[in-house]
Amino acid sequence: STIDNLVVVGDNEFLLDTSIMDDSVLIQTFGSSVITIDYDIHDLVSKQGRLWTFSLDSPSNFTLLLPKNSAIVGMINLPINMEIINDQNKLTLSPGKTEIDYLFSNSISNSLPDTKLETNYFPYAIIVGVLLIILIGSVIIIRNKRKNHKSIEYNEATKKNTIDLETIFKLKPDLREDDKELVKFIFNNEGEALESELRKKFLQPRTTMWRAVKRLEREGVIEIEKKDLQNLVKLRKSMGEEE
Repeated sequence: STIDNLVVVGDNEFLLDTSIMDDSVLIQTFGSSVITIDYDIHDLVSKQGRLWTFSLDSPSNFTLLLPKNSAIVGMINLPINMEIINDQNKLTLSPGKTEIDYLFSNSISNSLPDTKLETNYFPYAIIVGVLLIILIGSVIIIRNKRKNHKSIEYNEATKKNTIDLETIFKLKPDLREDDKELVKFIFNNEGEALESELRKKFLQPRTTMWRAVKRLEREGVIEIEKKDLQNLVKLRKSMGEEE
């Protein structure tokens, strides 16, 4: 199994140094009495067509949090408990072999047949046409107002020699949506931001944000520097710096 995004946290959410050696990990605890280990593993989920399958043979009870907008369509090993938290299914499962098949809700809705009703749309078409004319006029005015603002932002980015967002996303098309939001925020913040600022902006705990930052560092999008004992996250000036 391949393990990614390993994060180990000690007392007071202090990030601990780790070294992975084959199937073991060496952790410098620095006197922490309790440590939390968080990591990603990719061998538990498979996909066939639109159907996703989670499978695990666990020696003990465990808790599973499914992705948002997912719907369970099949299951081996019924859960001990099941609840909804922030639109996500949270299941508590017993030891043994577990398989859970699920689809994302947009896939389910796309597979449903359309039901059409006979309706006189002419009055609505007139109303929609008028609204579109008003909307188009408003968009033209707003775009004209934003042209100068965009040119100023472009000049600021050019001065800092920071690669533009469109180029970043073109070079890195597989970035996650939440990672793209991080990149946008850093770009609009003159190309750099403290990790603490990112946690405050996106309301993420330290471990979750650190994993996201390290993921972007591995992708060659950002670099991490120390500034006053804090992590300063900076966009790379060139994607050519990737190893």
